Amino acid sequence: MKTLIILNHAPYGSESAYNALRLANALLHEPDQEVRVFLMGDAVFNAKRGQKPPNGFYNLQVMLGKVARSAADRVDVCGVCMEARGMTDEELMPGTARSTIEKLAYWTIWADKVINF
Repeated sequence: MKTLIILNHAPYGSESAYNALRLANALLHEPDQEVRVFLMGDAVFNAKRGQKPPNGFYNLQVMLGKVARSAADRVDVCGVCMEARGMTDEELMPGTARSTIEKLAYWTIWADKVINF
């Protein structure tokens, strides 16, 4: 099964990003599952390197890193959304890459299921 998770929410302030990445990591532990994550809107900040949430609080950079390390070409970040928020490629954490709406369209066609958070 091929699943695309599209994430639109900022890393902190709601639990949407947290729950999306929990689901992505749970799916990756199942046999025959392929997962890709595309970050749009304020979700681009989930891929920002150097996050330092308070002690005892979940770290979405760590959670996203687990997905990114699972295989190549797994986490893409909307380039237009990055530019709108003043985010540069150098600020992206390892395993993530600037991407395009055309790539999201390709991944949508590739996927058996698309889940939007």
